[in-house]
Amino acid sequence: MPIQTGADNPILRKKTELIPKVTKDILKILKDMTDTLEDKGGLGIAAPQVGHSLRMCLAKFNEKTNVMINPQITWKGEETDVVEEGCLSLPGIDVKIERPTEITITYLDIKGKGQERKFIEFDARVVQHEVDHLDNVLITDHGNAPSDSKSAVEL
Repeated sequence: MPIQTGADNPILRKKTELIPKVTKDILKILKDMTDTLEDKGGLGIAAPQVGHSLRMCLAKFNEKTNVMINPQITWKGEETDVVEEGCLSLPGIDVKIERPTEITITYLDIKGKGQERKFIEFDARVVQHEVDHLDNVLITDHGNAPSDSKSAVEL
């Protein structure tokens, strides 16, 4: 699937819809998203990035791709750090972003079963980046100037 790009792209700015049930159509989109994530070499991808205004995303941890449907961040720790992030939808743009180093989220897994999970450090950053996409937020919306650094993490 082609990646939707550009800060003004309407699909990246549209409110995502909750998914009431995991259907064959949803599973097909998730499979296509997984293939796209592997093809692009990213650490995560959200449905709007591949043209679907659905509240679901994928994130890779320890070489395993995790599906999160209807994710909601329910808790954010007080400690933060600042890391430069890139984005598949904004190629060539890297932004220093301050984020909590610990979060808890609730979501549905690929079988439609409710989950609650705590993420720390880098994994927490990846999840927050993908949930931002589901909330119509891009890295350039965080108010920090883009950087030309090549050391950014592309999420």
